[in-house]
Amino acid sequence: MSGFTSQDSATRISVGQAITPEELRSSGASADEATARYALMLGDDSLMLAQRLGAWISRAPELEEDIALGNIALDLLGHARFFLTYAGSAWGKTEDDLAYFRDEEEFRSVRLVEQDNGDFGKTIARQLIFSFYARELYSRLVDSADETLAAIADKALKEVDYHQDHAAQWVRRLGGGTEESHRRMQAGLEDVWAYVEELFVDVDPTTQLAEADIAVLPSSLREPVMQRLRTVIEEAGLTVPEVKGAYGADRTGRFSEHRGYILAEMQVLARQHPGATW
Repeated sequence: MSGFTSQDSATRISVGQAITPEELRSSGASADEATARYALMLGDDSLMLAQRLGAWISRAPELEEDIALGNIALDLLGHARFFLTYAGSAWGKTEDDLAYFRDEEEFRSVRLVEQDNGDFGKTIARQLIFSFYARELYSRLVDSADETLAAIADKALKEVDYHQDHAAQWVRRLGGGTEESHRRMQAGLEDVWAYVEELFVDVDPTTQLAEADIAVLPSSLREPVMQRLRTVIEEAGLTVPEVKGAYGADRTGRFSEHRGYILAEMQVLARQHPGATW
């Protein structure tokens, strides 16, 4: 079973090949229903976090962080474009259709990426968790039996390497800084930790695709990701939170109180002027 259905070898996307979403669309790669739903989950994660991080531009603690967080947001937006383009191939939809013209209950992002930015410590805590998770996910997804997912993961992995390094450095810097920076970094971890377990919940269609070596089983990521998170947190002189997981970890779209606000800001222009170009 493979989400890649094009039989023309000239159009196949290979791991390590530099691609753009436009090239992916023209490649003939077409996802089946289950693979499209999986790609949609991954794309929604990146899209929501990109939107959240973009809000830091002109508001970060220092000019260099305006640039750094903006660049990370653009990387994540690129990941979202690839995954949504591939997902849309199953339904005759474009990346813009899926980003701008779905309602909030139709999105399948994890709630971690939708949490408000809070102060800088909370944003970095959220970024640490997601980037470590994404790094482990993409490092395995490059071996997917679906060549398109493998190629997207290969491209994303190079960028996520920087994202995790950036987050880890800030955790150590804030945790080992002043009493106030230490307090805020610990508070940031406490604020978002309830949403960590949702990253590792096995849901359909991921489970069935993992059996076919197409997807990565989320539960298999838990141990290595949590070990690496614990190491960085403890190196920073911080404490791994003991927080009960938030209710509703199933990616159904029913439980996020933040998503509607994110989409209202992100979708307003496209919905007011559908089909507009410039």
